[in-house]
This record gives sequence, structure tokens and C-alpha cells, in this order.
Amino acid sequence: MIDGLRRVFGEGFRIFFLGAALFGIWAMLVWERWMGVQALGGLVLDPDYGVAPHLWHAHEMVFGYGSATLAGFLLTAAPNWTGAPPIRPALVAGSALVWLAGRVAIALSGSLSAGLVALVDLAFLPLIAALVLALLLKKPAPRNLVFMGLLALFWSADLVVHLDWLTLDGPGADAGLRAGLLTLCAMIAILGGRITPAFTRNAMSKESGKTQPGPRLPVSHPPVEAAGILCALALPLLVLASVPTLLFGSVAVGAGLAQIARLSGWRSGWTLRRPILWSLHLGFGMLGLGYLLLGFAALGVGRDVAALHVLGIGAVGGMTLAVMSRAVLGHTGRPLVAPLAITCAFALMPVAALLRWAASSFGMDGYFTLTLLAGAAWILALSLFVLSLAPALFGPRLSASA
Repeated sequence: MIDGLRRVFGEGFRIFFLGAALFGIWAMLVWERWMGVQALGGLVLDPDYGVAPHLWHAHEMVFGYGSATLAGFLLTAAPNWTGAPPIRPALVAGSALVWLAGRVAIALSGSLSAGLVALVDLAFLPLIAALVLALLLKKPAPRNLVFMGLLALFWSADLVVHLDWLTLDGPGADAGLRAGLLTLCAMIAILGGRITPAFTRNAMSKESGKTQPGPRLPVSHPPVEAAGILCALALPLLVLASVPTLLFGSVAVGAGLAQIARLSGWRSGWTLRRPILWSLHLGFGMLGLGYLLLGFAALGVGRDVAALHVLGIGAVGGMTLAVMSRAVLGHTGRPLVAPLAITCAFALMPVAALLRWAASSFGMDGYFTLTLLAGAAWILALSLFVLSLAPALFGPRLSASA
């Protein structure tokens, strides 16, 4: 037991991926309770988060769950990118406690000053940025340093939310929440656009030695890649700048079309019998779909809240689940084969996204039922992740390779 706790606090992917999943389950259970009482015509008077329940829900899904998954990925990837030793366990454990303190501060925000809540919640990302930057500077590479800018943008979006909660001038909490979500999506456009074709190409190349001729490998076209990334990067900035909806909608549609065009060359069909790969393709596809729906909503077709949930659940939830599962298996020396429970979890995320999209798209008839079902699918997906991969997260590495 003691050895397991030491291990889980010893590496970034272990504690932060486990923490993200457990927190994602708990936060959604709280939201389900609130929605369930509303569905029955009741009124939840507690807990008092100091802000409207829907704002707490959105903030903790974006900046609570999202920041933990980012930390787990970056604290694990940065040493690999630079060839540096892993971050010391004491720093990993300390940063995890800072993240947890932020979650506690938000949960107790009804009884704490807004300034203290902001101070505690906003402390985490600068700490992670400092730890990661110290590693990246050992072997600077523009393609990796870009994540420092994205972390700064993500933190700025959270700052905008807290400024609104402090009743100070700014774009407003809604703009901050949207910008935070769209920054996570931009990271998926960059990182997912990097690893999805690369992992697929590696798997296909490995198998091509067994069959002749080998399969046609994934291809990427630089102009399309650049368009997809630039549009994705522009969207959170456009939200914070409060640009006209026509401009925002046009860029969002462009982002969606570009992601789908990118995905079309990555041989998704070949991955259908390999869940550890098709989960990445599916998450990226949900990113393109979400962008399209968001753009159409801004142009007057559909509802933006529905589109935002496709991005939040389908793209962010789906892609983080895929990346976390692969990282846990690979970095603990397990075969890169998704267990049945994880495969079911991969399938549940887009189901949750589409249920939540339908809830907001089709009005109040069935709204609560569909929303509760979507939340249940999210909870089940993350629960399957925890139950299936807990032995790997708490157990020893089975091989020296990752």
C-alpha cells in the first residue's frame, strides 16, 4: 500500500491522470444531483459555491479536470522531449496538492473571499509552466515551446473568470470559460494532430513487415495542417476580444473543415480493430464536428451551448481519455492494447457528447433526461478508466521501456 502511494505520487501521469478521472467523476456526480433535483421540481440550497451552479460546473470541468490532464501530460512528455530526468517526486506531489487546493477553494467559495479563491486557484498553472519550462529550455524546440504560450492563454482565460467573480471589469466569466475550453481544443488540434497520425503510422509500419505489400500510410498536407492549427489558436483569442459573431463563426467553420480534412488522410479505417488508435481518431473527429457546430451556431444555425458540449465532452473528454489510457499503459510497461473496459469507455464519451448535444438542441422536452444520461455516460467512462488502470497506476513499471 505504501509503495503504491509512493509510486502514484512519483510520476506526473500517475497522480494527475488518476486525480483528473476521480475529480471528473465526483464533479459530475455533484452536477447530476443538482440537475436531478431540478428535474423533480425541487431547489438545491446547498452547497453554496459563491457562483451559480452552472458556472461552477463549467469552471471545474474546464479548469479543474482540464488542468489536471494537461499537467499529467506535460510533466510526463517534457522529460521525454528533452532527454532530461523525470521531475522529482516531491515536486510532482507538491504540484498535485496545489491543484487539489484549487479545487477545495472553488468548492468552498461560498464561504471564502473571492480574492483568496482566485489566488489559490490561479497558483497551479504557473507552477506547472515553471516546471515544464525548466525542462524545455534544456533542449529548446519551437514545436514544444508553443505549449508555454497555450498554458499562458489557458491561465489568462481562468483569470478572466475570476475577475468577473471579483466584480471587476473584463470580458466576463462566460467569455473566460469559452476561451478556456477553446484553448484546450487548440491543444488537441496541435497535439492530437501530431500524435494521431504518428502513432497510426508507427503501428502500420510495424505490421507492414508481416504483409506485402504494406498498407498505405497516413499523410498530412502542410497547408491544411497550418490552417487547422491557426484557426484553432485564433478562436479563444476571438472570444476574449469579443469580435462580431460572423467573424467568429466563419473561423470556427474553417477550423472544423480543416480538422476533418486533416483526419481524412490519417487512415482511420485501418484502426477500427485497434481501440487504442481509433479512440484518438474519434476524439479528433469530435473536435472537427464540434468546431463546425459551434461555427454554424454563431451563424444562426443550431445552439452554441450544444456545440460547446460536443467539444467539451466529445473532443476534450474523448481525446484526454484516449491519451491518458495510452500513456498509462505505455509508461508502465504494459502492452499498448486497450482492455475491454477501456474500449467501452472510449465508446461512451461520444455517446455522452451526443446525448448532451441533443439535450440542448431539442428544447425542454427530455432536456433533463438526456442531460442526466449524458452525465451518467461520462461517469461510467471515467469509472471504467480508474477501475481498469488502477493496477497500472499504483503498480510497478513492468519494463524499462515506455
